[in-house]
Parts: sequence; structure tokens; C-alpha cells
Amino acid sequence: MFISTITGNIDLIIAAMAAISVFFSSIVVAWPYLMPDTLGARMREVSGEREAIRIRERTKLQGNERLSLRTEPKKIFKDILDRLNLAEQLNDTAMVQKLRMAGYRGQGPVVTFVAARVIMPGLLFIVAAFEVFIVLKLDYPFFVNLTPAMTAALLGYYAPGIYVTNRVGKRQAAIRRAWPDALDLLLICVESGMGLESAFARVSDEIGAQCPELAQELGLTTAELSYLPDRRKAYKNLAERTGLDVVKSLVITLGQSEKYGTSLGQSLRVLAQESRDQRMSAAEKKAAALPPKLTVPMVLFFLPVLFAIIITPAAIQISNVRAEHGPVLRQ
Repeated sequence: MFISTITGNIDLIIAAMAAISVFFSSIVVAWPYLMPDTLGARMREVSGEREAIRIRERTKLQGNERLSLRTEPKKIFKDILDRLNLAEQLNDTAMVQKLRMAGYRGQGPVVTFVAARVIMPGLLFIVAAFEVFIVLKLDYPFFVNLTPAMTAALLGYYAPGIYVTNRVGKRQAAIRRAWPDALDLLLICVESGMGLESAFARVSDEIGAQCPELAQELGLTTAELSYLPDRRKAYKNLAERTGLDVVKSLVITLGQSEKYGTSLGQSLRVLAQESRDQRMSAAEKKAAALPPKLTVPMVLFFLPVLFAIIITPAAIQISNVRAEHGPVLRQ
């Protein structure tokens, strides 16, 4: 009987273990259906979103290219320049070059810029004079009241140039940030066996989501390489449109590679490394300049609050002590 009891317990244990094994096996088989792969779905969503962003940026870039390359000057601005005999200013090479560096190309932006330098001083002078002589009616001598109007007119003359200079700085900063990545992509394309025109076109497509300005410049360079008889002229135009030393270094490298047959891949690798080092150096310089810049805000906004938090409890306690012991001291 003892042996039969042990045998029955062993059979029961085996049956329980078999049932547990079947249960866990069922869970393992059904686990993908019970717990879906959220990571894979999330990766697919991110990939689709990245592609949508890339398509949107490319569409925006193409729209900007059509806008910047095919704009015509407005008739009213052109008539103003014709009546004032200012047409020769449209041939100012320095002004045209600066507008190209700001991303404005064609005859339209040049006419608009010259017309703005003519219209804005007079417009601001009239507004300032109306404000001083009619609205405020200040009791000062005539020439003293005329000073704000003359200052406004002077500001109106320099305002278009300041705006264009600001645009040039922002555009160069954006191109400088994305330039090392563009060189890495260009190096990959060149070492994979692509031609230089195809490499520029490919990099222009890929860099558009990160820096539309650089993608636009590379796209224009690709177009110039396809129709200009001298390829070095296309490289030179790229350097002139950007006005950056890193781009000029690439132009010199491409010219030497085509003239002397040197290895373009090795030169691009060295330029990409130098550009990354310069970008890291600029970031470290900004980080080192941060503590001095924070000194004034901390003195003006942080320290008064800190002093108030420290001194206020002590002032409250002193006032309470005086309120309690004041009558006793007077007696």
C-alpha cells in the first residue's frame, strides 16, 4: 500500500508538471499575440514620420528655389528707380554679392533693396516729424525737435543693409553647422564611385531636412556644373554665394583634384575632420563664455530673491520679538 501511495504521488507530480509545462508553452506561443511588438511599431512610425518631414522639406526647398530664382521686380519700385535715375546702382557688384549671400537672387531683390533705401528714409522722416510736431507738440527749438526726425530718416537708410547683414549671418551660421555632415555625405558618395555632379545632387537631397540653405546652394552648384563650360567657375560661384572659409577650402581642393589628379577622397576626409573640429571648438568657446554671460542675470534676478528668502524670516522674528517685549521695555 505504501508503494502504491508513492507511485500515485509520483504520477500526480508528473501530471502537474506536465500541466504547468503545457500552460507555459501556451503562453510562450501566444505571447506575440498577447503583447504586440510596440517597439517595432514605434520604429515604423518614426521612420514614416522622418520620410514625411523629408518630403515636406524638399517641397519647401523647391518652392523657395522657384521663388528666389524667378522673382521679377515690382513695377512700382522699378518706376521709382527710373524716375530718380538710380538704375546704375543696380550694377553695384558688392551689393548684388551681399544679396546673393543672403539668399536673394535675380533682379527683383536688387530693385527692391535699392527702392527700400530710397523710400524708407522719407517715410520714417514723415512719421517721426508728424509725431514730434503735431502729436506731441514739444516746447523745444525747431532744430531740437527736428533731430528725432533726422535720426529716423538715417535709420531708415541703413535699415535695409542691417536686415540683409543679419540674414547673411544667420544663413552662414546654418550652413556652417551642417557643413561637416555634408562633407561626410559627399565623401561617402565619392568613394562609392559616384560622379561629382551626382554626389552634389545626392547630398543636396539628403541634407535638405537639416539645412535647406545648404541644400539650395548645392542644388545650384549641380545645375551650374551641368551647363557651365568651366567647372571651376561653378565651384567659385559656390564659394562666393556662401562667403565661408570652409567652403572656399572645398573649392580649392576640388580645383586641385581636377587639375593635378590628386585623391579627392582623402582630401574630403581631412576637410570633414577639420570642419568637425572647428564646430566642436566653437561649441566649447560658447560653453566657456556662458558663465560670464550669466553673471549679470544672476546678480539682477537671483541674488535679490535669495537675500529676500534669507532675510525675511529673521526680520519677521525680530518684529515679533519687538511686538512682545516692547511694552516691558517702555515700563
